[in-house]
Amino acid sequence: MASFAPPSSSPSKNPNPNPRLQFAKLHQSRSPRSLTLLLRRRLPRWSPTAIRSECVGGGGGGGGGFGVHLHIPQISPSPPIMAGSAAAAAVAPAPKRPKKNVLLFYCEEMRELAERVVLESDGIELRSISWRMFEDGFPNLFISNAHGIRGQHVAFLASFSSPRVIFEQLSIIYALPRLFISSFSIVLPFFPTGSYERMEDEGDVATAFTLARILSNTPISRGGPTSLVIFDIHALQERFYFGDYVLPCFESGVPLLKSRLQQLPDSENISIAFPDDGSWKRFHKQLQHFPVIICNKVREGDRRFVRIKEGDPRGRHVVIVDDLVQSGGTLIECQKVLAAHGAAKISAYVTHGIFPNRSFERFQHDNGVGPENGLSNFWITDSCPLTVKQVKNRPPFEILSLAGAIAATLQI
Repeated sequence: MASFAPPSSSPSKNPNPNPRLQFAKLHQSRSPRSLTLLLRRRLPRWSPTAIRSECVGGGGGGGGGFGVHLHIPQISPSPPIMAGSAAAAAVAPAPKRPKKNVLLFYCEEMRELAERVVLESDGIELRSISWRMFEDGFPNLFISNAHGIRGQHVAFLASFSSPRVIFEQLSIIYALPRLFISSFSIVLPFFPTGSYERMEDEGDVATAFTLARILSNTPISRGGPTSLVIFDIHALQERFYFGDYVLPCFESGVPLLKSRLQQLPDSENISIAFPDDGSWKRFHKQLQHFPVIICNKVREGDRRFVRIKEGDPRGRHVVIVDDLVQSGGTLIECQKVLAAHGAAKISAYVTHGIFPNRSFERFQHDNGVGPENGLSNFWITDSCPLTVKQVKNRPPFEILSLAGAIAATLQI
C-alpha cells in the first residue's frame, strides 16, 4: 500500500487541504467499498475514475487485507490573465458557418428569377421539373433525378399568379418532401390571397385562410416542418393562419427600395408617403429615417377620395409606398393630392405589382408633364413575373430583383 508523508507541524491555511492527508485520516476503515465512497464524497474535486480500490490477497495464513490506490491527477497551473489587446489577440476567430448547398426547383413562370438567385450564391444549384399536360388538361409532372436529391436541402420557387397554376405547383410541393430530402423550403414571394383576410359580413370567405391551410398541410421532410418564405404579406397577423407543419418566414422588399433611394441625385430631399393608415403601420418602422406623409381615404356618399392626414410634401420628392397595387386607383388619387400640395416630384414603390387587365397603362412617366400627371419612377419587385414581362423597359417602371434576398434566406 502507498505510504504518506506526515502532516506539517504548522497548520496549513490552504482552503483545499492535501488530499493525501485526508486519505491518511480515513484509512482506519476496513471496508474498501466504504473507503472509496468516503473518498469520493470528501474529494469532490477529483474525478471518480481517479479513485480505485482493490482487494489484496493475504499470505498462506489465510489473513486478508486490502489496499486503496489513490490516483490523483496533476493540476496544471492556470494560465496568466491577459489584459486588453493581448487577451483579444489570443482569442481565435469564430469559424465561418459553411454554406448550405440548396437544390432549387422552380415553376416555369419563375425561371428568370430562379436563374438570378443561382447567380447570387455558389451554394445554390438549379434543378428542373418537366411541366406537361395530359389531353384532359390535368398536369403531367416529372421531377428529374429524384434519387439524386435524397439527403439534400431542397427549395421550390413558386408563383401562384392564377388559380389555374396553383394545383400543379401544389402537386410538386406535396411530392418533394416525400423524396427523403434533408429539408424543404417554399419560396412564395407573393401570397396572392393576402388582401382577403377578414370577414366583414356573414358569408364572406377569407380565402387567405384557405390558402394558408392548404400550404400548412405540406408533408414534413426528414428535417422537420417546411419553411415558407413570403415577401411583404398584406397583414402580419396572417402568420397565425398557418399550422404547425410550416414555419412562415416573412421578408420585405423595402430594403431594396432604401438602397435604390440612396442612389438618387436628390436622395437628401426624399419624403415617404403612405396612402393609408394600413400601409403606415406595415412599413413606417423600416422607413423611419425619412420625413413621413400619411394620407387616408375619406368617403362622402358614393364618392371616395384621398386627403393628407399628416406631413408636408411641398418641394419634396415624395415616394408613395405600399405592399401591392391592383387597379392603381388609390395610388393615382394619392399622387394627385400630393401634387396639389406642392410636391416637386412623385414616385411610387410596391413590392407586388399585380396590375390586372393591364392597369399599369394608367401610370404615365413624368417626362416634363409634371407630378400631377406622371411619376418620376415606379419601382416594383419581380415577385409577379407576368407583370415584369409586361412593364420591362417601359418608363416609369423599374424592376428591383428579390434574387439576392431569396438567396440569403435560403442559407438560413
